Amino acid sequence: MFRKTWKTVKILILIVIVLVCLPHSILPRQMSDSEKNDFEYYKNENNKELRLSDYKDSDEALKIKLIQIDIINRNRKKYKAGPVKLDILASRVANKMSMEAAENNFVGHWNMAGEKPYQRYAFAGGYDHVSENAFGEWTTDRYVYSLATISEMMKKGHDSFMSERAPADGHKKNIIDKFHNFVGIGFYLSDNQFRYYEEFIDRYFEFENIPSELRVDEPVSITVKTNGESFLYYLIIYREKFPSALTPAQLRKKGSYEDYTNEEYLKITAWDLARYRDGSSYRIPLRFSKEGFYYIHIYSDKKEITKSSSLNTKGKTPASGIGIKVNK
Repeated sequence: MFRKTWKTVKILILIVIVLVCLPHSILPRQMSDSEKNDFEYYKNENNKELRLSDYKDSDEALKIKLIQIDIINRNRKKYKAGPVKLDILASRVANKMSMEAAENNFVGHWNMAGEKPYQRYAFAGGYDHVSENAFGEWTTDRYVYSLATISEMMKKGHDSFMSERAPADGHKKNIIDKFHNFVGIGFYLSDNQFRYYEEFIDRYFEFENIPSELRVDEPVSITVKTNGESFLYYLIIYREKFPSALTPAQLRKKGSYEDYTNEEYLKITAWDLARYRDGSSYRIPLRFSKEGFYYIHIYSDKKEITKSSSLNTKGKTPASGIGIKVNK
């Protein structure tokens, strides 16, 4: 009897030791009151967002993404970067890309339509600047589909970015960039493929009257609203050809992407932009003379410049990622 009792006690002690030693990320965790409030807020935002509804997150997916946000923000804090919030639209863009990449066995920043991150986000209806991280993993066996598996693999992907060392540390620099204030998180797990995407967003302006498509020489005025604490400093418009389809084999050969092209279509300086200001709102007239995809970067500064002077965007980040298709 004693031996049986002692054997039972030893088993219980062993179970306790295992539970104590297990990584906290593997164990189920109760949500705190603040986390519950965050979840209710994002659940409401998720339900309000109508764009890319086919890639809407379930409540369970939303919860593990909020856990991932905590991991991202802890790493940002180590480098004195402020926290980012979850962006619903960017998450759906990332979900769509993750699914396409996993189902077609590639990892990268172009999709099969030949679209780069800023184009995919713009075509979905986003106007802010976006910077992407991409991670992929696969197995010759089969993955066990569960939220715990997905959460662990997302953390693994993010940790791989943070473990980078200079000069090959582009993903890490993206994560700890102090200008970012939102992030979209996407994932997709199939039988033997996993993809994870981070879409970091710089959101500092509000935009109105942004057309998705125009005709050549069709006049348009876009409206940019600042927070009243900054002024538009520089506007640069880049032009490129429309994206063209790529095969999975072509996509596997591609690496990093440039955030713009070498073809600068138009530059508008601070003193010219000042002429379009009314309070904290700018109404900027534009016209595009050639067919193509136009990508608009807008920079800001705390001081308004109304007279011709030297401008330098070094150390500044573009706070817009407006994309417009111009057809004949």
